[in-house]
Amino acid sequence: MKRALMIFLLVLAAFVVAPPGAGATALTWQPTPTGSDARLRGVSAVSRHVAWASGSGGTVLRTVDGGRTWQQVAPPGTATLDFRDIEAFDARTAVALTAGQGADARIYRTSDGGRTWSAAFQNSDPAAFYNCLAFFDARHGLATGDPVNGEFRVLSTSDGGRSWTRLPGPAALDGEFQFSASGQCVTAAGSRDAWLATGGSSVARVLHSSDRGRTWTASATPLASGESAGVFATAFRDPRTGVAVGGDYANPTVGTHALALSRDGGRTWREPATAPAGYRSGVTYHPFLPNVVLAVGPTGSDVSFDGGRHWRQFYDGSLDTVDCARDGACWAAGATGAVAILRLG
Repeated sequence: MKRALMIFLLVLAAFVVAPPGAGATALTWQPTPTGSDARLRGVSAVSRHVAWASGSGGTVLRTVDGGRTWQQVAPPGTATLDFRDIEAFDARTAVALTAGQGADARIYRTSDGGRTWSAAFQNSDPAAFYNCLAFFDARHGLATGDPVNGEFRVLSTSDGGRSWTRLPGPAALDGEFQFSASGQCVTAAGSRDAWLATGGSSVARVLHSSDRGRTWTASATPLASGESAGVFATAFRDPRTGVAVGGDYANPTVGTHALALSRDGGRTWREPATAPAGYRSGVTYHPFLPNVVLAVGPTGSDVSFDGGRHWRQFYDGSLDTVDCARDGACWAAGATGAVAILRLG
């Protein structure tokens, strides 16, 4: 294990056992200078050196030096599009999704660090709106969208995002849809399990597939639901253990019914003893510390050291999405071109 990572884990361990408000050790987000003013709702952490982010105004950003510099590497001719999600596999390979009605909903792929892109999918249905991407591995992935004629849209790839096939989607409730706030309205864990997050209806649900999106089962959550409320993001540590976050983005300081936990693959959900103090749009598990969970939103960021049962706010800035790399580096992104890396000090 690299020396920097060892230091990070040792200091984080000290933070875990310290009582609230005690000491000089502080967990925080360190901003990096992107030079962008876009709303960045997609982030993909590859390592402590490499990360990708995406957002409004045709923005796709890449760093290969730990955030010291960023390059705008978006596909040409996309300045009016909104890249709501991005999934990167390394410094050269990434798949990016644009959200919008009709032909504005697209999926692009690059294998040379963004110098060139191929158009892997362009929506032709004027009623369809795609929201999020998730990959099981470097070849298999899903893209999901809002319901059309009562059925959520689901696309599948088995060639690393080069081509996409539409699958039959799960049935939607009246008024139900997905939120494309953080690129985490569909997530995956393991080789076959995926979860689709919803809101907008009378109940906020999480739909689970154990066969890479071919069939789905639905479960109600205790999260608030309505026109501006629901489950905005899920994260699963493994195919059984997960967390759902959301709330009401129209009332971002209200944390009531904004987080729930599952220990059975999303079949049942329960609220923890404590929760973040507001609406949260993004969530992730730390890859090396299985009980450490991070949640972000417009009114702050929170951390749990016991698998989501108790939470402490450690940052009061606005961020929309969060992701951790396999080497333990965690990145977050949000409004006005904000991208930050998790630091202790």
